[in-house]
Amino acid sequence: MDSIDLDVLKTCAAWLDGGQRCQLVTVIKTWGSSPRPVGATLAICEDGQVVGSVSGGCIEDDLIARVRDNGIEITLPEIISYGISADEAHRFGLPCGGTIELAIEPLSVDSGVKELLARLGEGELVERSVELATGAVTLATAQATAIQRVEDGMLHTLHGPRWRLYIIGAGPLSRFLAQIAAGMDYRVTVCDPREEYRSGFHIPGVTLVHAMPDDLVIDAKLDARSAVVALTHDPKLDDLALMEALKSEAFYVGAIGSRANNAKRRERLKLFDLTDVELARLHGPIGLYIGSKTPAEIAVSIMAEMTAVKNAVPQTLLMPHAAALTLASAA
Repeated sequence: MDSIDLDVLKTCAAWLDGGQRCQLVTVIKTWGSSPRPVGATLAICEDGQVVGSVSGGCIEDDLIARVRDNGIEITLPEIISYGISADEAHRFGLPCGGTIELAIEPLSVDSGVKELLARLGEGELVERSVELATGAVTLATAQATAIQRVEDGMLHTLHGPRWRLYIIGAGPLSRFLAQIAAGMDYRVTVCDPREEYRSGFHIPGVTLVHAMPDDLVIDAKLDARSAVVALTHDPKLDDLALMEALKSEAFYVGAIGSRANNAKRRERLKLFDLTDVELARLHGPIGLYIGSKTPAEIAVSIMAEMTAVKNAVPQTLLMPHAAALTLASAA
């Protein structure tokens, strides 16, 4: 599964290989209620073909019309704004008087798109820097804490997986969760020391490792952009990973299992000297309540809860699986 960002870059590379000119449009700043976030991209070919999105569609229409009417005229990157006036906000569908600032960059074989794609294929987080005065491009490995910015005449954009997900267990549920997470720009690692589960488990872009879960979690040096999900149903494997993950900075730690099994798990984890605060970070039963039954549905539920936690959605607005089951049993 390709993210939108990858799809844009791959399409640009194909156009350039075919001898066509194209330009890359990137959201660099927003004010008010903008339809797309900073970093969203759009590519336009000289024949008017388009891939990606920087708004709800109206700004794209204007950008495409400019290319169709005049071709790709610019030779150096430009920064333009939409939605500054109330009339423009209404015309371009920017709600609540929102404003969006875009960088428009004409691409060529010297724009580093192929090298960028190669490095992304290796799972690298890459900072792409464009000198606005000359269009010169440099690529460098980025830190997970880096942000997109314009400073000192340079546009710095980030590409690649900025979030990491470690899945313990290589079962059917892990397969669906890994596919969804990879499509949401996570760098996914599946860990299972059991050969019978690893055999035949292959998902493009997902790393499968043979290691003990606690060793993996320790070696990963989890940070605030990391998540750990234990899915084996085997306490000897799940608990080892959870024990280390709950002591880390990981933004999300979850485990599969019923309420009863998760209650027993918490009692076991107390034996490893985990504090009440650390144990309270454990999501289990895992996922948001959506009535999920199949592995695919459960994977969606887990990914929904992870996304809500990542985006700091208030707990009062969520219905975790455990809370829903408690309400259902009390009804």
